[in-house]
Amino acid sequence: MAKRRSIPALTLSALVALGGSSLAMAHGDVTPQGVNTDGLPTLGQEWPDTNPYRDTDAFERAVEIGSSAYNQNCARCHGLEAISGGIAPDLRLLAPDFDGDDWYKYRVINGAVRDGKVYMPKMADYLSQEALWAIKSYLDVRHDEME
Repeated sequence: MAKRRSIPALTLSALVALGGSSLAMAHGDVTPQGVNTDGLPTLGQEWPDTNPYRDTDAFERAVEIGSSAYNQNCARCHGLEAISGGIAPDLRLLAPDFDGDDWYKYRVINGAVRDGKVYMPKMADYLSQEALWAIKSYLDVRHDEME
């Protein structure tokens, strides 16, 4: 004869399952992974206004590095191949121009915190400028593929 579970036991089981799944979707709870930027020109301390790798011989290498760096550090929130599942903004929408670069630069330097909750860490505290601009180079390619 099969055992019957009581409604309180089923309710408790459901609450535990929901609580665990919400932890898996939390933001700001991960450690960024280091990025090897060998082959990219060094940028120094000052942040340029636009992607310094765009329209240069280093762009293809930046895209290659950026693809790997994005998947290691950004995809869990912004989606595989930069296709958002709705948790965080779809970064393919960032234009490969001054406006897109300006928004990107602001966000990776300052992060995003609302009501004391970290929605995006200050990635510039963890990754080099070279790595972050390489990620933007990858996003530029993803933007162009959308069109």
